[in-house]
Order: sequence, then structure tokens, then C-alpha cells
Amino acid sequence: MNEGAVPEFRAFPKIPRFAKEIVITEKIDGTNAQVFVGEDGTIRAGSRRRWITPEEDNFGFAAWVRENADELRELGPGRHFGEWWGHKIQRGYGLTERRFSLFNVDRETVPMCCYVVPVLYRGEFYTTAIEGAMHRLERLGSRAEPGFDNPEGVIVCHASGAKFKQTFNDEHKEAAWG
Repeated sequence: MNEGAVPEFRAFPKIPRFAKEIVITEKIDGTNAQVFVGEDGTIRAGSRRRWITPEEDNFGFAAWVRENADELRELGPGRHFGEWWGHKIQRGYGLTERRFSLFNVDRETVPMCCYVVPVLYRGEFYTTAIEGAMHRLERLGSRAEPGFDNPEGVIVCHASGAKFKQTFNDEHKEAAWG
């Protein structure tokens, strides 16, 4: 910077209010996936880091997207993120099939070939709400696949757009969920 030059002004970023609505959903243990629907109706399948094809697939997701393309167009133009889970993916959940569960719990319509991650709590931010959701999952098992007694944890979505996860892994074994 030249001496005497005025630096570009940067405002301090707005800080979101903590006590806003949160949505707690079950964190499903599968593989992150996305369906892209173009304005022209083209469909693409993606994993967390790249576009995939049936020839270079991620647990068969691209092949599933190709097979269900007509229904998936009902999602509308844009990127639709979710979890591809079930048979032989991570925990498997005791399923013989695979499922795509959308992360957007506020969708009004969902194609018949899709699911939505289960909402465990919606309301004002309280740590007790998170603890309660974890306790219920631990005690009652998965809401995504009832009867499966080894759920992964929760995702907390804050009204500010921030997302956090809490899982039942080794780093949290000492936490008391109730």
C-alpha cells in the first residue's frame, strides 16, 4: 500500500442471532450425493467432490439417477443434495436396496423415487434439544430406517445457514445423552 493511500474499507460482518430456529435431522451414514437438473431438463449425478457417470460411479448412484431421470426432473432446476445410503454403503441399515434422501426438509413435493432425511426437532435453539434428539436416537434407533439400532447422529441446521453435526463416535462416547 502506498503511504498515504486510503485502504479499501471493509465493514465488520453482521453476526447472526444465536436463538433462532434450528432444524435437527438424522445424520444418515451413507455417501453424499447430488442431482443437478438443468434449465433444459438435463440431469447429472454427483458425489461430494465430482460428477459421476454409470461408468465411473459411486455405489451405483449415477446409474440410479439415469434410471429415475424422469421422476428426478420433478425436483426442478438446480442442485439437489442428499445422502445415498442403504445396501452395502457404510452402515447399510439392514436394507436390501439403496435410497436417496434429500437434505432439504422444507420441500413441498418429493419425487416417488426419493426420501427426505427425518426431522427430529424444529424450534428455537436449545442445547437440550440436541441432547434430546441424540438420546432418542440412541434409545429408539434410526428414524430413517425404523428398527435399525445403530444410527450415526444428527445434523443441526441453524437459521443463519450454519450446519453442525453430532455423531455417536469415539470422541463423544463420554457424553451423556439423557
